[in-house]
Amino acid sequence: MKVDIFSDVACPWCYIGHARFAKAAERFRAKGGRLEVTMRPFLLNPDAPQTGEPLMEALERKFGPNFRAMSGRVAEAGAEEGLEFDFEHAVHTSTAEAHRLIEVAGRQGLGHEMADRLFRAYFTEGLNVGDAGVLARLAAEVGVKDTGEGADEVRSQLQRARALGITGVPLFLFEDKYSVSGAQPAEVFDQVLDEVAERTGQVPLAPAADGCDDGYCAV
Repeated sequence: MKVDIFSDVACPWCYIGHARFAKAAERFRAKGGRLEVTMRPFLLNPDAPQTGEPLMEALERKFGPNFRAMSGRVAEAGAEEGLEFDFEHAVHTSTAEAHRLIEVAGRQGLGHEMADRLFRAYFTEGLNVGDAGVLARLAAEVGVKDTGEGADEVRSQLQRARALGITGVPLFLFEDKYSVSGAQPAEVFDQVLDEVAERTGQVPLAPAADGCDDGYCAV
């Protein structure tokens, strides 16, 4: 089964959705199912500085002081999936090069692993994922050889996302036909995977859950 996951490294709900889908995918494969999962790019804030700035400053400038109350909800949801969020030390930065690295990793069969490492770097470790040196180190940790390619494919997939009308992430596209938006519970992904596999007709779109839109991701 072909699955495209549109997400952004700077989206906390994408990180949570990524973890939830991984659990469902593991259970699906354990039942004998086969999945071809490809990470696809989405830029929540194309104008983010590559040099980086404190994420909390960027969020306060965008949403005002009330955004801090929302971060606790995200941290709690992440903790339930075994994820740690440290918003105070996160670096708001361009994720364009991170997406290119994920594309390169995907060609080497390590796209999922590279995305997971970048999520952790951004939200847990406070690393600037727009920095070339940081990306080189993370690629080496995952075992990815950065060929310097992938930029054209990233641009093509960003255009595809616009053509599909995607304005928020994460979005999970199954067999180029059925989509589920938001960081759905793993049990929802279980159901969708089974229904698509059985080819019983169009899978109803799951109601949008927590996610981020292209106006920039709050918490």
